[in-house]
Amino acid sequence: MAQLFDESGKVMPVTVVKAMPNVVTGIKTVERDGYTAVQLGTVEQKESRVGKAQLGQFGGKGYKQVQEFRTDGAVEATIGDTLTVESFEKGDNVTVSGTSKAKGFQGVVKRYNFKGGPRSHGQKHSEREPGSIGGGPGRAGGRVVKGMRMAGRTGGDTVTVKGLKVVAVDAENNLIYISGAVPGRRGTVISIVG
Repeated sequence: MAQLFDESGKVMPVTVVKAMPNVVTGIKTVERDGYTAVQLGTVEQKESRVGKAQLGQFGGKGYKQVQEFRTDGAVEATIGDTLTVESFEKGDNVTVSGTSKAKGFQGVVKRYNFKGGPRSHGQKHSEREPGSIGGGPGRAGGRVVKGMRMAGRTGGDTVTVKGLKVVAVDAENNLIYISGAVPGRRGTVISIVG
């Protein structure tokens, strides 16, 4: 993350995203596939690391990341076209999706913001405990109900953030400055949809 100053001198927190050029690797149509979509590939991969099916589909090339984006109408691109950061403009509203930071096995206080037990006298080791998890005969039949919030692995989920604004575009260095925070850590692959 970084910060930029606007014309009036106000500071804006931004996330600097390096957006590599995307190549159109496939187009889905209603007649052939039942829906319309465009398939994009980014960062070319060594031929030895790509399966034969992908090599045939992508015309002898391989890509590290391939993702499909559904469209409402017919796709105006053709296979082999390249999409760059120049397709975004300052002020555009974008939706960003990515994998959130994984935090490993965590307790209920960190995972679900539980309050924990009282810190008064007579409470020895209950500060960060979840409290009661199972009901008696009247509540859940003497069992723990499905979906009970307990300790477990936290993060590492697909997160989508809507309504972010493009603050600036640096086409020379393939950079997009997006207002606010986006999911993931440094190096996380994210998708930006305008």
